[in-house]
Amino acid sequence: MVWKSQSLIMKFNTLDLHGIKHAEVKIEVENYLYLNQEDCPILIICGNSQKMISLVEEVLIDIKSGFEIGSGNNYGTIMVRSV
Repeated sequence: MVWKSQSLIMKFNTLDLHGIKHAEVKIEVENYLYLNQEDCPILIICGNSQKMISLVEEVLIDIKSGFEIGSGNNYGTIMVRSV
Protein backbone atom coordinates (compact mmCIF):
# COMPACT_ATOMS: atom_id res chain seq x y z
CA MET A 1 0.00 0.00 0.00
CA VAL A 2 1.32 3.43 -0.88
CA TRP A 3 -0.01 6.18 1.34
CA LYS A 4 2.87 8.61 1.51
CA SER A 5 2.14 10.46 -1.71
CA GLN A 6 0.98 14.02 -1.12
CA SER A 7 -2.52 13.39 -2.48
CA LEU A 8 -3.07 10.40 -0.20
CA ILE A 9 -1.83 12.24 2.89
CA MET A 10 -4.53 14.80 2.21
CA LYS A 11 -7.18 12.04 2.23
CA PHE A 12 -6.24 10.68 5.65
CA ASN A 13 -6.60 12.31 9.03
CA THR A 14 -2.92 12.90 9.80
CA LEU A 15 -0.86 13.43 12.95
CA ASP A 16 2.60 14.81 12.15
CA LEU A 17 5.03 14.33 15.04
CA HIS A 18 7.83 16.46 13.62
CA GLY A 19 8.88 18.86 16.37
CA ILE A 20 7.36 16.75 19.18
CA LYS A 21 9.80 15.70 21.90
CA HIS A 22 10.08 12.02 22.77
CA ALA A 23 8.78 12.70 26.28
CA GLU A 24 5.57 14.19 24.80
CA VAL A 25 4.80 11.37 22.34
CA LYS A 26 2.57 9.28 24.60
CA ILE A 27 0.19 12.09 25.53
CA GLU A 28 0.14 13.59 22.00
CA VAL A 29 -0.64 10.27 20.29
CA GLU A 30 -3.22 9.13 22.86
CA ASN A 31 -5.05 12.46 22.84
CA TYR A 32 -5.09 12.71 19.06
CA LEU A 33 -6.30 9.16 18.55
CA TYR A 34 -9.03 9.32 21.18
CA LEU A 35 -10.29 12.66 19.84
CA ASN A 36 -10.27 11.42 16.24
CA GLN A 37 -11.05 7.72 16.59
CA GLU A 38 -14.14 7.98 14.38
CA ASP A 39 -11.91 9.16 11.52
CA CYS A 40 -9.82 5.99 11.12
CA PRO A 41 -7.66 5.26 9.31
CA ILE A 42 -5.30 7.84 10.78
CA LEU A 43 -1.82 8.39 9.39
CA ILE A 44 0.92 9.15 11.92
CA ILE A 45 4.08 10.68 10.50
CA CYS A 46 7.02 9.81 12.75
CA GLY A 47 9.87 10.79 10.46
CA ASN A 48 13.10 8.83 10.13
CA SER A 49 13.69 8.37 13.86
CA GLN A 50 13.51 4.71 14.83
CA LYS A 51 13.15 5.87 18.45
CA MET A 52 10.03 7.90 17.54
CA ILE A 53 8.56 4.99 15.59
CA SER A 54 9.17 2.67 18.56
CA LEU A 55 7.60 5.11 21.02
CA VAL A 56 4.47 5.45 18.88
CA GLU A 57 4.30 1.67 18.45
CA GLU A 58 4.42 1.22 22.25
CA VAL A 59 1.51 3.65 22.69
CA LEU A 60 -0.54 1.89 20.02
CA ILE A 61 0.06 -1.50 21.62
CA ASP A 62 -0.84 -0.13 25.07
CA ILE A 63 -4.20 1.21 23.84
CA LYS A 64 -4.80 -1.91 21.73
CA SER A 65 -4.99 -0.15 18.36
CA GLY A 66 -4.83 -1.91 15.02
CA PHE A 67 -1.97 -0.46 13.00
CA GLU A 68 0.62 -1.03 10.27
CA ILE A 69 4.16 0.30 10.34
CA GLY A 70 5.27 1.66 6.99
CA SER A 71 8.35 0.34 5.23
CA GLY A 72 10.18 1.14 2.02
CA ASN A 73 8.72 4.34 0.59
CA ASN A 74 6.42 4.56 3.62
CA TYR A 75 9.19 4.32 6.23
CA GLY A 76 8.57 6.76 9.05
CA THR A 77 4.79 6.43 8.93
CA ILE A 78 2.25 4.37 10.84
CA MET A 79 -1.29 3.76 9.61
CA VAL A 80 -3.75 3.34 12.49
CA ARG A 81 -6.69 1.23 11.38
CA SER A 82 -8.63 1.11 14.66
CA VAL A 83 -8.56 2.64 18.12
